[in-house]
This record gives sequence, C-alpha cells and structure tokens, in this order.
Amino acid sequence: MLASLRLLRAGAVASLLAFASSASLAAPARARSNATVDLLSPLTIQNLQNLDFGTIAQTAAGTAVIDPVANSMSTTGGVLAAAGTPHAALFRGAASQNSVVNIKLPKQPVTLTRVGGTETLTVSNFTLDGPTKRQMGQATTFDIHVGATLSVPAGQAAGSYIGTFDVTAQYP
Repeated sequence: MLASLRLLRAGAVASLLAFASSASLAAPARARSNATVDLLSPLTIQNLQNLDFGTIAQTAAGTAVIDPVANSMSTTGGVLAAAGTPHAALFRGAASQNSVVNIKLPKQPVTLTRVGGTETLTVSNFTLDGPTKRQMGQATTFDIHVGATLSVPAGQAAGSYIGTFDVTAQYP
C-alpha cells in the first residue's frame, strides 16, 4: 500500500509539473506601440488688397489681364488702360511650419455687376503668382497674388462694376 501511495504521489507531482509547463507555454505575448500625431495649427487666410483693373476705356470688345507675377495689366482688342494703378489681389495666410498648403481659385467665371444697374462683366482665368501647392518650410505666413482676365463686350455701359471671388487655402 505504501508503494501505491508513493506511486500516486509521484503521478500527482508529474501531473502538476505537466500542467504548470503547458500553462506557461499558453501565456499571452505582449508588445507595445506608441501613438503619435502631428497637430497642425488652424489655417487662416485674409484679403489685404482687392483685384483692381483700374480705369479702362473701351472702343470695341476686348480684355484686360492682370498678371499676378509682374503685378501689372495688359489689354487686348478695344480695351485700353486709362487711369489708376491696376494690380493683383493680395491675400496673406498663416499655417503650421513644414506643412503643405493647397490654394484653390475659382474655376468658373465671376460676374461683376454695374453699381446702380444690372449690366454685367465677367472675370475668369484666375491665376496665381506661384504653384497651387505651397511648401511652408520654417515660415508660418505666406502671401498669394491673384490675377485674372476681365472680358469687356462691345457697347458695354460705362460705370463702376463690382463682384466678389473666393480663394481657398487648405491642408491636403
């Protein structure tokens, strides 16, 4: 009987050791990961100077084109520069350092309406003084000059014309 008790005890110890060893093989494995984010500062843009075609005279249909790089105006057809200082619109934006900013201009023509009347002119073909995708680097502010083409049909009523257009700056 003593021999069978020893045998039973030895079997129990062997069972416990086998259970303990299989439990350690089934233990979960762990690894850690960091969570990171680059938080950009809010993007802003404001108009500092309006797009201005100055004062023009008309003898026939034509166009006035503001070049945003040279900040000057050229004319075609029966449109002539008469007075004023035509210039590109100027916008100033602020963004995070080392970010990329996409600039979007109107794709459709914008209507200018005669003050005190219903006659209209169109402004189209908006252009920038550089690429539409701007790399900020260490700077946090950027300037955008915007030019466009004013189309003047023959026989247009004299007067002051005004309209608005939007420039959008956004992070990709």
